[in-house]
Amino acid sequence: MKIKPAGDQAVTVEFADVIDETVSARVIALDRDLKADPVAGITETVPTYRSLLVFFDPAILPGRALMATLRDRVDASAEPDETQARHFTIPVCYQGIDALDLAELSAARGLSQQEVIALHTGATYRVFMIGFAPGFTYLGGLPEALHTPRLTEPRQKVPAGAVGIGGAQAAINSVAGPSGWRYIGRTPVKLFDPERSDPAFFRAGDFIRFRAVSPDAVAALDRRVAAGDPIVECEQPW
Repeated sequence: MKIKPAGDQAVTVEFADVIDETVSARVIALDRDLKADPVAGITETVPTYRSLLVFFDPAILPGRALMATLRDRVDASAEPDETQARHFTIPVCYQGIDALDLAELSAARGLSQQEVIALHTGATYRVFMIGFAPGFTYLGGLPEALHTPRLTEPRQKVPAGAVGIGGAQAAINSVAGPSGWRYIGRTPVKLFDPERSDPAFFRAGDFIRFRAVSPDAVAALDRRVAAGDPIVECEQPW
């Protein structure tokens, strides 16, 4: 574990140099600990795959003092508490215009489209981090049989809610924009809304499962989302 300055108003706590669920759990444990028992002068924390970025006000908390405090807090939060994790089941349409790369990915992996969908919906995914775009959700837990390289030429626009695969990672696109991920479905869940008290729907440490729905069902869910219905709620652990 290393603690390093990141400019004059932030430090980064690096737990490892790999993408790993255990590493992610330690990052999230420290993030939750700092939120539950705040340190005066810390203004924001941002969990990533392998590190926690901690912003601070140097007029209140000198950087050296913060780094010493963080080292103590890392030791205190070394055992992740997974009971705090939130769980969601997310509807996804894997058909028609929502299945941008499903046929090509299926052929590349030597699987039928139904086998790809079964594998994708049968896994449990951990939210490793939110980043790249507001609310963009990076997921671990993708079955190895679905690991597929990203597109050689990115699309110029992918819709919000597109559910994708990039190498060993899975993701959900939050806002419409360019992307090189391979997208096999779309969820109507609104991942980013600046009008919400918490604009990003998911947060690091959440667990997600996907549930296949028909084009008619997803169209109905789209209408509910447009009317302000979140359509999914936090569930009891599976």
